[in-house]
Amino acid sequence: MNKKHPGGEPSPSTSPTGPAPSPDHGDATATPASAADPKRWWALAVIALAQLMVILDGTIVNIALPSAQRALGMPDADRQWVITAYTLAFGGLLLLGGRIADLVGRKRAFVIGLAGFAMASALGGAAAGPGTLFAARALQGAFAAVLAPSALSLLTTTFTDPKERAKAFGVYGALAGGGSGAGLLVGGLLTEYLNWRWCLYVNVPVALAALIGAQVFLRDRSGRRGGHLDVPGVLLGSGGLVALVYGFSEAGPRGWTSPWVAAPLMAGVLLLAAFVWWQHRAAGPLLPLRIFRDRSRAGAFATMGLATIGMFGVFLFLTYYFQAVLGYPPVRTGLAFMPVSVGIVIGATQIAARLLPRTAPHTLMASGMVLAAAGMVLLSRLTVHAQYVPHVLPGLPLVGLGMGLTFMPVYATATVGVPTQDTGAASAALTTVQQIGASLGTVLLNTIATGAAGRHSRAHGPADSGTALAEAMVHGFSVAYWCSAGVLLLAALVAALTVRRGKPSQAGSKPSA
Repeated sequence: MNKKHPGGEPSPSTSPTGPAPSPDHGDATATPASAADPKRWWALAVIALAQLMVILDGTIVNIALPSAQRALGMPDADRQWVITAYTLAFGGLLLLGGRIADLVGRKRAFVIGLAGFAMASALGGAAAGPGTLFAARALQGAFAAVLAPSALSLLTTTFTDPKERAKAFGVYGALAGGGSGAGLLVGGLLTEYLNWRWCLYVNVPVALAALIGAQVFLRDRSGRRGGHLDVPGVLLGSGGLVALVYGFSEAGPRGWTSPWVAAPLMAGVLLLAAFVWWQHRAAGPLLPLRIFRDRSRAGAFATMGLATIGMFGVFLFLTYYFQAVLGYPPVRTGLAFMPVSVGIVIGATQIAARLLPRTAPHTLMASGMVLAAAGMVLLSRLTVHAQYVPHVLPGLPLVGLGMGLTFMPVYATATVGVPTQDTGAASAALTTVQQIGASLGTVLLNTIATGAAGRHSRAHGPADSGTALAEAMVHGFSVAYWCSAGVLLLAALVAALTVRRGKPSQAGSKPSA
């Protein structure tokens, strides 16, 4: 029986991983793919494999980019499009991909995303010129935008038992947080011992294995009958997200005052404002705003956004630090990140997954953000003469544990209690927040680091030697790490104040008395 808070809101006795309402109430967890399904753990393996492929692809190409640029004769001014084409398509089309999953069925959308991602990867690996590679990366992002939300919504509807649900989201959270670091290692290995094309070709056998597994192990009800696509919502929402991601990606090389940055950012804000207005009026909205009416769910979304803003810089800055300052080769750079990935896996699967069924989710989220902030503070003390074990290593597991403790309950809290017909949209919205947070965090932290490095150079005379340049660079990283720590502490505060102990109420329903 629900009890009321002093403020009048119900306090369900179950956690975000707890039992869901009956199918009559339209909860996302009440599906034919119940916890009694003997194939559910194989289904988790298939979903995890596909999600890992998408996450890896966000960073695996980064290390291969210099080799690809030389091989294809790519100008310096164009090389960023290998990364930007993927992020634009992925971030801009996620809401559309989530609604497609709701309309045609999650399993069908999952299969479409896998097959398209594999074909786009093969096209990119065989590219004979920069244009083909750019197009292939854009196609990868587009199909990833269909694949990622369908994978998360399949996970949401497959596991209903509290303990099993916690374990499943622990695995998903570990992949979401640790995949970027693993991508650096895999990219380094493939580039150094094979060639850059295998950073794309490797997706083909992985996708084929996941396709076979999807046909055998995944279960899902068909799409919505009579549903239709919100075309104005697609144009406004996707257009706004593409404009924002493009503006953020151009802010680094061009500066915030450039019209190529200011114009798309302003257009993105205006389009998204119009999108929100239209979603209030649309009969079948692309992103039902009722998803965000629950305070805990909205708090989980906000925590995810702040967490990715604060954390994403660690991979960017440490990559430069390892290679440009400490002189690590690509493979060693990837190995140096492994403590972060190991910390994420332990935090998500061994700590958060075990504690969430009996611990308030905001406790895990806030604790994770405080741990990650402490790791950032330790990293802020690095110098050009630092050594890996005594100076770099202590902060990395803290960052990883914090990410694992945070991401796992965020995914569980943000997706539980969502009506079945909206699980794709909710999953897409959460992934969109993560993607936008990563883009914004990278640009903001890079701008802060670059500005601090410039001020350091001017204060200490001209940087006419390699040591002086390295010292200015590391000083910029240090300032950015302090800013990251501040953002992560803000995320901890948001989680503590907004996420309630109980399960979020069903989207669109009013709390019961």
